[in-house]
Amino acid sequence: MPSVSPVVAGSPAGAEHDPQLHRRLQQDSILLAGKTVFLNPFLYWRRFDANTDRWLREPGQLPEEQIRSNRLRFYPELDWEGLDPADLAVKEGAVEMFLKSLELISTFNPDLSAGHLLEVERKMAVTKKKAFERWVARALDRRGKESLRERRRFDRDRLLRGWMEWLSLEGTRQALLPFSVLLVLAVAGGWWLGSTRFCSQVIVEPGVQRPAP
Repeated sequence: MPSVSPVVAGSPAGAEHDPQLHRRLQQDSILLAGKTVFLNPFLYWRRFDANTDRWLREPGQLPEEQIRSNRLRFYPELDWEGLDPADLAVKEGAVEMFLKSLELISTFNPDLSAGHLLEVERKMAVTKKKAFERWVARALDRRGKESLRERRRFDRDRLLRGWMEWLSLEGTRQALLPFSVLLVLAVAGGWWLGSTRFCSQVIVEPGVQRPAP
């Protein structure tokens, strides 16, 4: 994990004046030995550097073996072999979020004992599972859209390069020369024909005048 700066535990300013924020903080924190420990890793974001923030937010930062070996630790009830690929990716991403969060919590709270960390893990498994799944699903969806845009741009660039390389070939230029001459002649002929029609005079026969009575 990238290096992080220590943080002082405690409730954010204004939490005691906002009942809804206070309830959320109760779910996102636990009181251990008279000290408030945040379970939501994003509550430590003020002390993150850019590398730590990217490490936390982007799925796929931990080795696959580490994630797979901890599947049953956080999802003992799941039949992992029966999950469809999309659900499997979300669940494995949530396992990764659990591991990252525990690593951050132990880093920011180095005085926590093994028993305290076990209590933290148990409460996280109850309160943060769905939140982590939603976060991972959005992150994977965003990554998929970015990947699709990059693939489309790459395909357009490759097609354009292919056409430019084909047009730069000597044989291509020789084959296109007669068509180019015909195109120039057709454009010139069309311009000449249009200009002659436009400039030609239109003869209008005078109307028959009736004699005055």
